[in-house]
Amino acid sequence: MRLLFLFIGWCILFVLCWPLAVLALLAFPFVWLISIPFRLVGITFEAVFGLLRAILFLPARLLGGFRKPASRATAGIGN
Repeated sequence: MRLLFLFIGWCILFVLCWPLAVLALLAFPFVWLISIPFRLVGITFEAVFGLLRAILFLPARLLGGFRKPASRATAGIGN
């Protein structure tokens, strides 16, 4: 659905100002290539913070904290 809206928006831009639409079409691959390092940095930071969170919460998990309550289906309630 998002791709359809993007395409319709590009078509409207093409009708209103075709040089700008063609420029956007030609510039898109370069913008995508420039954004790759930022995506890699974001993935790396997410992994580092996930590791730190796992290390910090390990004692609580070992002591029995963060237990999820049993769902009704697994507890046999409501059958």
